[in-house]
Amino acid sequence: MRATRRGLVLGGLAAAALPRPVRAAAPDERHGLSSFGDLTYPKDFAHFRYVNPMAPKGGRFSGQLAATTGNQSLGTFDTLNIYVLRGSGAAGVNLTFDSLMTRALDEPDAIYGLLARSVTISEDGLTYGFALRPQARFHDGSKLTARDVAFSLKILRDKGHPEIAETIRDMTDARAEGDGHVVITFAPGRARDLPLIVAQLPVFSADYYAKRDFEASTLDAPLGSGPYRVASVDPGRSIGLERVPDYWGAELPVNVGRHNFESLRYEYFRDRTVAFEAFKSGAFTFREEFTARVWATGYDFPAAVEGRVVRETVPDARPSGTQGWWINERRPQFKDPRIREAIGLCFDFEWANKNLMFGAYKRTASYFENSDLKASGLPGPEELALLAPFRDTLPAEVFGEPWQPPVSDGSGQDRALLKRADALLREAGCTRSGSEMRLPGSQPLTLEILDDDPVFQPVTQPFIRNLGLVGIKASSRMVDPSQYQSRLKDFDFDLTPRRYSGGVSPGAELRDLYGSRAAATTGSNNLPGIADPAVDALLAAIAGAQSRVALTMACRALDRVLRAGRHWVPMWYSAQHRLALWDVFGRPPDPPKYDLGAPATWWFDPDKARKIGRE
Repeated sequence: MRATRRGLVLGGLAAAALPRPVRAAAPDERHGLSSFGDLTYPKDFAHFRYVNPMAPKGGRFSGQLAATTGNQSLGTFDTLNIYVLRGSGAAGVNLTFDSLMTRALDEPDAIYGLLARSVTISEDGLTYGFALRPQARFHDGSKLTARDVAFSLKILRDKGHPEIAETIRDMTDARAEGDGHVVITFAPGRARDLPLIVAQLPVFSADYYAKRDFEASTLDAPLGSGPYRVASVDPGRSIGLERVPDYWGAELPVNVGRHNFESLRYEYFRDRTVAFEAFKSGAFTFREEFTARVWATGYDFPAAVEGRVVRETVPDARPSGTQGWWINERRPQFKDPRIREAIGLCFDFEWANKNLMFGAYKRTASYFENSDLKASGLPGPEELALLAPFRDTLPAEVFGEPWQPPVSDGSGQDRALLKRADALLREAGCTRSGSEMRLPGSQPLTLEILDDDPVFQPVTQPFIRNLGLVGIKASSRMVDPSQYQSRLKDFDFDLTPRRYSGGVSPGAELRDLYGSRAAATTGSNNLPGIADPAVDALLAAIAGAQSRVALTMACRALDRVLRAGRHWVPMWYSAQHRLALWDVFGRPPDPPKYDLGAPATWWFDPDKARKIGRE
């Protein structure tokens, strides 16, 4: 399974509610923000509850990138600038930058002050003033000021990666008021979560970029202010980071017990089999396993048998998101939803799950799987109120039970489903000529499944064979990671596998996945090209929801509309993390609910390392 989590710069960014009115004469200084006003930690909290405040510093963490953001690729990198469209960005670069505020991993959507010691909010909720900590410094010793914050936010809005720029487009200005105070203004009607998204964006040095092109692809280590800095770069193979010994923010409550490893190293492999062999040999120490077959049968190597490598599963409380083959509706042969549904009917999940994946997965149906945001049953009054204005343009099924992918007989070639696929193709005006299905206009119906990793091939090939049985000439094309990234940015594909997931309080970031504007924006994450006024209206309702109930109802309504659109062939999900570790780590006994906490809250245990010969 590919775990390509595409969020904003930090992944799964939190959302913020429009604040309660604050009188201008006596602004309320806040130490944190959350979507709907709830904060677990008081102003004087000492550290997050899920950390070990006495965690030792030292040792090394090594692993692979498992979740991408910005321009990152799982298979390679050629730039250290991850915040623009150009290039394939390296892992870990986000740890070299600080932001105004940072997430609490045991709350669904709360953030607390990092660079900012406090924030005030205008009565209309359109102006946020952040008071900066005077001790904030970049790694070269220069002072981090409000000018740097204002520069960073505006350049990300104007020149940043589309998934950032699209999300923060309603930030109208960011201006410095002296060195220690930055004022950020938003357009009327801005998304509920926009201030919190902005508060979690990286802060760059304005002086550093005065002499450099922000949009350039570069292997020069950027000047940051965060807990780590780049130490070594082997393009396409590995990147190493070292902990900053005099990091200015080390003793802040949001950082106590975190960033404990002396060094971090991320290894890159273009083939998952090669990566697994490297892990077995000890080339890196932390692995999240995404392939059920390997999890079930591959951990019989000596280090695992002897207990030097340990395995465990960890519950994942976040929505499992959307994994599947996305269908590019910009191409004329895929514009008809009946054709897209017919394509999906050719994938036999039940057979694949039993024969290839050891029954490890459940079928994905929802765009908010594994959460209460998922639509079920008939729409209630709140959902109907959101859907009613589009009743004449939406499929009738939106107002009934939400669409579910069919359950096959598990044979691998369910005749009933293939017969249904054939009927749908004919309803769409296709005709059969021998073994070939032809589109209206007599062009053959063909498709190519684009990927950069062979891991899906055991599932893809039976899918292709079934497509052939209904007359669709399908093929699979493997390209290198750089070409894959380039083709996705230009929407140059028919079908491609991808997984997107997010937090429990989705908001404005969904516009980059499903919004009409994103459909026409090069490099956006709207891979299918969804451009639907009903979807746009529901995205606006989600972004502006003023209560958890309103957010849930809007997400469920959106789920119904998207599922009715047949924009993808849904794959599968698992509500747990599968971890394989060389037994050298220590970690707090109570992990955060909404994140693994690795490597941020873990540490190197020299006694454990000594026992297995990995000092």
